[in-house]
Amino acid sequence: MEKNSINYSNPVLPGFYPDPSIARAGDDFYMICSSFEYFPAVPIFHSRDLAHWKQIGHVLDRDSQLDLRSRRSSDGIYAPTLRYHEGTFYMITTDVRGIGNFYVTSSNPAGPWSDPIMVPYGGIDPSLFFDDDGKVYVTAQQGADYDSHAIQYEIDIATGKALSEPVVIWRGDGGPWTEGPHLYKIKGMYYMMTASGGTAKDHREIIGRSTNPYGPFELYPYPILTHRGIEHPIQYLGHADLVVDSNGDWWAAFLGVRLVDSGYSVLGRETFLAPVTWNDEGWPMIDNNEGTVNLEMSVPRLPGEQEETMSARTAVFEGKDDFEGPELPQGWTFLRNPAKDSWSLKERGGWLTLHGQSAGLNDVGQVAFAGRRQQHMQSEWSTLLEYGNIGDGEEAGLCARRDEDAHYEIFLRQVDGKKLVGVRLTERGVSRIVAEDPVEADRVFFKIRASVTDYSLLYSLDGQEWVLLGEGSARALSPEDFVNKMCFTGVVIGLYASGNGKPASGAARFDWFEARNG
Repeated sequence: MEKNSINYSNPVLPGFYPDPSIARAGDDFYMICSSFEYFPAVPIFHSRDLAHWKQIGHVLDRDSQLDLRSRRSSDGIYAPTLRYHEGTFYMITTDVRGIGNFYVTSSNPAGPWSDPIMVPYGGIDPSLFFDDDGKVYVTAQQGADYDSHAIQYEIDIATGKALSEPVVIWRGDGGPWTEGPHLYKIKGMYYMMTASGGTAKDHREIIGRSTNPYGPFELYPYPILTHRGIEHPIQYLGHADLVVDSNGDWWAAFLGVRLVDSGYSVLGRETFLAPVTWNDEGWPMIDNNEGTVNLEMSVPRLPGEQEETMSARTAVFEGKDDFEGPELPQGWTFLRNPAKDSWSLKERGGWLTLHGQSAGLNDVGQVAFAGRRQQHMQSEWSTLLEYGNIGDGEEAGLCARRDEDAHYEIFLRQVDGKKLVGVRLTERGVSRIVAEDPVEADRVFFKIRASVTDYSLLYSLDGQEWVLLGEGSARALSPEDFVNKMCFTGVVIGLYASGNGKPASGAARFDWFEARNG
């Protein structure tokens, strides 16, 4: 690291936080990410220095805003965009397989946010742009693969009604999946910035400019952000958003993946930060295969008051949630909209109670599941389950979940009146119980330990002596190991309960949830 510089670590949002969008209001910065099938949706974070972020809520936290009950994994909420204009925050996004493109508004980024205001055109990844003349534009992705392009039209921002017909304004650089379009006006020029190449090894960020918001846009001939041509621990870079701070310094937030040597990552796509420079021709530069985007960054300065903000990142969870508060701490998420009365912090004070639903971890439905994102390759998570009144076929436990096709769980269940602790591995859509031990206990400690290559699933009856009951491959939980449908999510570690085909009769109570990293 250089002397007389400020250092920070990437990713600034570790774990499954893809498709970042960033907005500035005064000296405050706010950032949001895709959330897909998880609810509440669109986590929102606050920072004053861009490098250290604290979650302040979710944008979509009510059933009236979003209904994910029938959404398969990697459907739901795609690529939101956050904008701030004249005292109001705007979040525009797509509910894939649902209501389509819409936006919500709030004067307070921590909420509450409005119910959805629909917009009529576009496939995915819509963005808002407020021009100097008072006009407001929606720019969105349309089409698929090599036909993927950006359309744009003017709207009435009060109602979402289109004031013009959609026009194709951008076809990218000739590669597939021109996505995540953002329109900016900088020093009198309009810049159209998009991702290209698909969100994997060929991912890149490209840009064009024009004197008119509808173009035609002059394409800069090279990506302004990519690592597709070099060996580097961070890959898949792209889907960026730009922001300028009060010093006049420009920054980019974007997604990337920390691949292990074998070319996968259970963490999924994460959020990274890098400075933006402007070349002599007036183009923004981030990192076109130079390798300047690194895990450890050194910059001349960051915005904000460093002495107050350079502490450990509060977006990273480590320690114990004891469930003593009236609400789940920030960072917790449910799998789709939870069923009414399926969870409680009040039913037994100091415990998280889950009531198993008929849906299980292989099903698309309202699963009784509450979890946190895995944020490090090497971590362990543990909990204490009390599950006394179990009916036959019911179960509860601790799970490492990618989606319906890939998850590992260690659980307590009852079969023919007898209690069993078991481990189930689901890989590529095939589930198998790999081990079961009979127990005579209503209280069981569970632990999942992750390494770069494997997950280990353990239990204990006293919290001291641990039994390793099963192990599974880390690669099988990575998004790269999908079968039929691309996976856009990383691993979430969760507490769960299920009646496996019927509502459970017993209540699963969890005393705490603890994470240890490294």
